[in-house]
Amino acid sequence: MTLLSYEVFSKIVEQGSFAKAAESLNLTPSAVSHAVASMEEEIGAAMFIRDKSGVRLTSAGEQLYPYIRKILQANEGLSQAMDEMRGLETGLVRLGCTNTVCLAWMPGIIKSFKKIHPNIMLQISQGAYSDVNEWTKRGSIDVGILSMRAATGLEFDPLYEDELLCVAPKGYFDKSIKKITPDELWNQPFVVKQGPNQKDKDDNVYLYEHHLEVRADCHMMNELSSIAMVECGVGLAIMPELFMKNNTGNVDVYPLEPREYRVLGLCYADKSLLTTAARALSQHIREYVEEWQQK
Repeated sequence: MTLLSYEVFSKIVEQGSFAKAAESLNLTPSAVSHAVASMEEEIGAAMFIRDKSGVRLTSAGEQLYPYIRKILQANEGLSQAMDEMRGLETGLVRLGCTNTVCLAWMPGIIKSFKKIHPNIMLQISQGAYSDVNEWTKRGSIDVGILSMRAATGLEFDPLYEDELLCVAPKGYFDKSIKKITPDELWNQPFVVKQGPNQKDKDDNVYLYEHHLEVRADCHMMNELSSIAMVECGVGLAIMPELFMKNNTGNVDVYPLEPREYRVLGLCYADKSLLTTAARALSQHIREYVEEWQQK
């Protein structure tokens, strides 16, 4: 198999289409199909399933994809090392993060990073915890920003302790209450994060750890939707301080007692395989967050 066949394979997975992969690589559709057919003949197994819903990997393709991504990452690292020897600084870094991180940090990170490294291209993908975890493991992104609880199976470098807060509709609690204990939350209506593995979601972990029975009357996808529901009186919510710093809304915000935090950090499938550009971005993110905390 050739490096081009690996690039074709990876691009089909990323684009979900043979035609889009061909367009992205400036190849003809027949060249892409031929590259895949040659791989499948050499391996002795089909790599892709094509149906009305698009293109997806077979079990054999799933097994090979992480190794193919490592080969392509190593090749990108070699190219960047050669550019450095020639006095150039180029490359592409793909980063994945969640909604809150994207809103709070990414505009500043992108702006400051481009000033220092104008020739390094950045691709930013926003998704849920499970998305960023899967993208990192599959090699679709080079670096992810996740919470420690969501970084299962990945290398993790902590960045920031993000306190979780109780958010309530204006005037919901008596003015004498300054912090929220589990007793105040018992059997209350709640706005909770929806999706698989809810017990692993940092915003909900306080409720599960204290074995609280609450009325989960509203299930939202992200913090922006959740705070809108709290504002209109649907219920309470547990939200990260990182989000609340820039999105106060018409709500009351209380510290929790006992306090609870989520630990945000950089995650990698294999840190030793990071390209020079990816290492530069990782270091820049660390420095940015350190400065951001001091403001």
